[in-house]
Amino acid sequence: MRSALTFGDRAFRFYASLTFDIGLPPGVTVMNPYREAKVQVYVRSFLSKFCSDNRERVLVFGINPGRFGSGITGVTFTDPVALEIFCDIPNGLPKKRELSSIFIYDFARYWGGAQKLYQDFYVTAVSPLGFVKNGKNFNFYDDSRFLADIKPFLISSINAHLAFGASRRAAIVLGTGKVKKVFENLNRENAFFQNVYALEHPRFIMQYRRKTLHAHLQKYRDVFVQAISS
Repeated sequence: MRSALTFGDRAFRFYASLTFDIGLPPGVTVMNPYREAKVQVYVRSFLSKFCSDNRERVLVFGINPGRFGSGITGVTFTDPVALEIFCDIPNGLPKKRELSSIFIYDFARYWGGAQKLYQDFYVTAVSPLGFVKNGKNFNFYDDSRFLADIKPFLISSINAHLAFGASRRAAIVLGTGKVKKVFENLNRENAFFQNVYALEHPRFIMQYRRKTLHAHLQKYRDVFVQAISS
């Protein structure tokens, strides 16, 4: 018998129960916005709006939450402006834009809107928690020893995402450098997905390839279509 819980219900339970007890490199702190009551409200609202069903979604993985996006909203690649304007979720957070979020919601419009995008895709991160060092974002793979230590946490997180009701046929990773290599190694060792597609990271595009933005939006569309058709 199918569970009464929806994709969104299972996702919310995961985020609300997230803890982190792994040793951190010197000077690094962990960001867990899901401990905050207001962030839990934003996340629950987002999941209720876009994931209150049992549709099978393709997972789209970023690296880890950043300070000005999901590090404060709890919603991956979604800054406070995007949360309010494009997701229609009012919030009292400082209305500062974040480059990756700008690209993702440009793509959402290009796809046909956030509702259409999120009915078939779930945007998340390889590490659901973020990290900060010296006031800047710290990627989990920036320290090889930390990467080895955090690996079981990443594997557990991906398995939890599959339990939301995600597709095993394909996944998309946003980043063509280290995160792609790490993700492909994890997939090779654990057989999470039959196919893994990689795209340039949104921040890289917005910082270094903005003149060819439309071409990248089209490339994203092509790969997303390919992933959902796998």
